[in-house]
Amino acid sequence: MRRREFSTLLCGAATASTVWPLPLSAQQKETPVIGWLGISTPGPSAPSLAAFRHGLNEIGYVEGQNLTIEYVWAEGRRDRLPALAADLVGRKVDVIVATGDPAAHAAKNATSTIPIVFVAGEGAVRQGLVASLARPGGNLTGVSFLIIKQNPKRFEMLRELVPQAGVVTLLLSTNNSAIEQIVRDAQETARVKGVQLHILKVSTEGEIDAAFAALVQQQAGALFVASDPFLGSRREQIVALAARHAVPAIYEFREYVTAGGLISYGPSFIAIFRQVGTYAGRILKGAKPADLPVVQPTTFELVINLKTAKALGLTIPPSILSRADEVIE
Repeated sequence: MRRREFSTLLCGAATASTVWPLPLSAQQKETPVIGWLGISTPGPSAPSLAAFRHGLNEIGYVEGQNLTIEYVWAEGRRDRLPALAADLVGRKVDVIVATGDPAAHAAKNATSTIPIVFVAGEGAVRQGLVASLARPGGNLTGVSFLIIKQNPKRFEMLRELVPQAGVVTLLLSTNNSAIEQIVRDAQETARVKGVQLHILKVSTEGEIDAAFAALVQQQAGALFVASDPFLGSRREQIVALAARHAVPAIYEFREYVTAGGLISYGPSFIAIFRQVGTYAGRILKGAKPADLPVVQPTTFELVINLKTAKALGLTIPPSILSRADEVIE
């Protein structure tokens, strides 16, 4: 039951002629409330939400029974996040869950008192979200996943998968907070591998379509899709375009591959959001964000879609296939 509904019931219980002061216990809400600040949309976020609820369940919280979750969605528009974060603060939620770097910063700017559990890239300290990973300080903690440091390995896998590709395209979002480092590292890796690198930056759905048209004109033999909440929210569009233009692509999360993408290598989003749910539950039980170290995933999964490989006319090298954590046939 939401706080405003609870208040309505209490007011309705009083007689029209008499207004009694409410005892302190009655003024307190029946169930805690978590505010979910989502940077994308509900559909693509469904697996992450399921894992988040699983983590909460492990601490003893079940949505709709002893917990309320209020959702707000930016639908890929970073500019909407500050207002959405302020909305959750205005609702006086008990914990804010912020998905992605931009959402984490919006939540941090909106409140210094409400606990925030974030999912962010590896620059949580550099970007000022927390004082350190071991001792976050303040009202924020969460999961900081290692993505950029794994890019050279992904690039190597792509080259191993499509050795004949002399031109590789890097697709990334202009809103990516680590865009300069991603581009710099990709350029250096391409130089070492002796391939030509084209960089395509997008910020809207229409620009993604235009990027693939440019990719065809550049005669790119392979595609590297950088990690980003906006691109993640458009993964079905990206996977469909990669299939339409018959370009082998590597991604950073398995959700792309289950949607029909070719190959992915990166941390498990399921494990990440399960941890976020666990942290949110612990905070509701009294733990302080400052005392919960920021978690960094140490396990990475390689997922391959053999059906997509067959459609592209590719044979997955045994050196890659033998290392796969999951093969979709």
